[in-house]
Amino acid sequence: MKTPLPWQPGDTARLKKPHACGCTDWLVQRMGMDVRLQCLGCGKQLLLKRLDFEKMVRSRLPATDENTKIELF
Repeated sequence: MKTPLPWQPGDTARLKKPHACGCTDWLVQRMGMDVRLQCLGCGKQLLLKRLDFEKMVRSRLPATDENTKIELF
């Protein structure tokens, strides 16, 4: 079985397909069996199964100071 990637709340995920607003970057707000993401373009929140999320990811950008200032769930 494939080991899960080391995601942390506050990381930015760049997905393969763009959102309807045109943005491909999403802020990871929650990690577990499911993943809560927030679009950095329009603010829309999305809840995905972790396996589906890992298939959709193109790259990972570690958390920066400005991302960790947000209120995480």
